[in-house]
Amino acid sequence: MDGEVLRDDQWDRVKSFVPGGRKGKRGPRSDGRQFFDAVLWLARSGARWRDLPEDRFGPYQTLKRRYYPWIEQGVFDRIFEAVAVDPDLEWFSIDATVIRAQAQAGGGRRKRGDRKPRLSVAPAADLAAKIHAVVDTLGLPVRFHLGPGQQNDMAPAGDLVRGMSAKQVLADRAYDADSLHDIILEQGGEPVIPPRRHHKYQHDYDRIAYKARWGIESFFAKLKQWRRIATRYDKIAANFMGFIKIASIMLWLK
Repeated sequence: MDGEVLRDDQWDRVKSFVPGGRKGKRGPRSDGRQFFDAVLWLARSGARWRDLPEDRFGPYQTLKRRYYPWIEQGVFDRIFEAVAVDPDLEWFSIDATVIRAQAQAGGGRRKRGDRKPRLSVAPAADLAAKIHAVVDTLGLPVRFHLGPGQQNDMAPAGDLVRGMSAKQVLADRAYDADSLHDIILEQGGEPVIPPRRHHKYQHDYDRIAYKARWGIESFFAKLKQWRRIATRYDKIAANFMGFIKIASIMLWLK
């Protein structure tokens, strides 16, 4: 399965960000590459932790206990920032896609003192999540935001594009808002956003450039080839975002 394990050249690019691996009397204390491959296998297959092949990756309990500290320490965040350090920003696109959740991923009980955010405080909305993303000219991911399924596309849009300068910013008519237009123009860019049909003033936009918006649609299609992302099984937003970052890292390393 393509992307199930790291190639040597891919491992060389990420190994400096992988914690652990210090040598003890009996050899390395942990095999960072094997763990990374195990998480890739899990993300690709959509399987449960307990379904990981023990003869290939070792006890699933050990791997699961290691995954959560990586999330808390931001390991996948640092790897993603390192591989996505030089995006092509002649133009960029922004959009969002809804991810349905498996029934057991919604409505998790919050323990006393637990501050880890679920995707929504509304039980009915817990069964969906929305991935907001920005991709560069080549359709590679640059920024993300994960929210509940009922969240408006415009809600995180300003924060996602702020600080990113490009000649043009491509988005569908759901992003036709004065606040977003102002941010893009202040950063020296041109909004390529169709007007909402109910607006009295129908502004013009670059219809030829708008056709390049296929890049973000292609990204979402590739992202959903990873079965652990196409269906959400994680109750905690950060744990689910970890798999999104892993898939995005592999797109950059490809």
